[in-house]
Amino acid sequence: MDTNVQLRDEDAEKMVLGTIILQRNAFEEVRELLSEESFYNPFHQEIYKAILQMVSSGNRPDMITVKGRLVANGVKFELVEYMKIASNSTFDLYQYAARLHDLAIRRKFYVIGQYLVSNSYSEAEDILDVTNSVSDELASLFKSSSTTVTTINDGLENVYSMINENLSGAKDITGTPTGFEKIDAKSGGLQKSDLIIIAGETSQGKTSLAVSIMRNAADFGAKIAMYSMEMKKEQITARILSMESGVPANQIMYSRLTDSQLQAVDKGIGKVSGKGIYFDDRSTSNIDTIISSIRYMKLKYGIDGAIVDYLQILNVNMKGANKEQQMGDVARRLKNLAKELDIWIIALSQLNRDTMNPVPTLARLRDSGQIAEAADVVILIYRPEVTKKSYPSDFSNVETKGTAMIDIAKGRNIGLLRFICGFNAATTCFYNLDSVPLSGSSVADVEDDNPF
Repeated sequence: MDTNVQLRDEDAEKMVLGTIILQRNAFEEVRELLSEESFYNPFHQEIYKAILQMVSSGNRPDMITVKGRLVANGVKFELVEYMKIASNSTFDLYQYAARLHDLAIRRKFYVIGQYLVSNSYSEAEDILDVTNSVSDELASLFKSSSTTVTTINDGLENVYSMINENLSGAKDITGTPTGFEKIDAKSGGLQKSDLIIIAGETSQGKTSLAVSIMRNAADFGAKIAMYSMEMKKEQITARILSMESGVPANQIMYSRLTDSQLQAVDKGIGKVSGKGIYFDDRSTSNIDTIISSIRYMKLKYGIDGAIVDYLQILNVNMKGANKEQQMGDVARRLKNLAKELDIWIIALSQLNRDTMNPVPTLARLRDSGQIAEAADVVILIYRPEVTKKSYPSDFSNVETKGTAMIDIAKGRNIGLLRFICGFNAATTCFYNLDSVPLSGSSVADVEDDNPF
């Protein structure tokens, strides 16, 4: 058999490439199946290579960007030929991609077979080396799929290792520390593959809590990507400096600082400099762009987690869908991304207002109960000082000025928790309290150990 008559399906190759270029998120559906070797036609291989380069740089591989990448790569091609390929589209993308995957394996059978045939006529290589080489090659053909399949014994081994670590005290927590003692003691920190929702009404401090957690996690060596649709990186950085220095962020950015303030800010810069906090100026309010950027951040910097601020302001490409369906889709995609990349993702969400009873509840998540369903952990923030109200009965005697209630209202695998922390309005910093300030008799923290 000559190599020019090997099995291939160039029509299927065109269909797959065209669909990836034309349809948003199509690449994610088949990325585990495909490689450059999946395409027999050399030009098709170059197109797929260009697609991979666009995705790895955090951009969407559409008709224009892929063409530009081909030109940048020095690929010679006819525009008409490219347009014919890029105009293909199918609803059965996975089926065609699976066919290309299988055909690529069959072509590799031929290469392995030729190697065996050549060694049947020659004694140049040791027979054991030939056998081992062929065994390794055959095993590698199905490595990508077989390595994702595990058994209950694998799960038991991992859980047993965690139990031993907890018993030995060798590892204080299993996840990324939040810097809040009660949260870390309850949850073991921010866990990989988890989607964490931080929710609250306007001006309750959602962004401030997320930035406080990010600052604390970075102090422990974590790497975090921050995406804010409302604040520039300079504003977020100023908030972190404010937390470190005690100088209000608005003064850092817009006022002439005193000598003592300058010294405090300089010390803050020394503490923050070199931390693993990343921003992507190319990211917009489009969920597709943000997801691509998070993939790029994981690939290039090995981030431990990402923060998205906030869900209701994201642009979602779902024609005909209402806001509830859109928010549910965004939450599920972020959860799937966290699981796939083995990182945690914090997403901020608005709560619907309730002037009669402002105490936050899961039922008040704006636009979608599906957000709570997709989340592993939901953290609600309540600062009654803002509305001149009081805390609920559990904390009715707690001083509201300079404090906040953190309510883990959903905690898959960790249970529920309510506690009081401090809040410095000048520096927008949430922090641990050694003792809770009371306006009356003492009140104990309330915990519910039922994770369901």
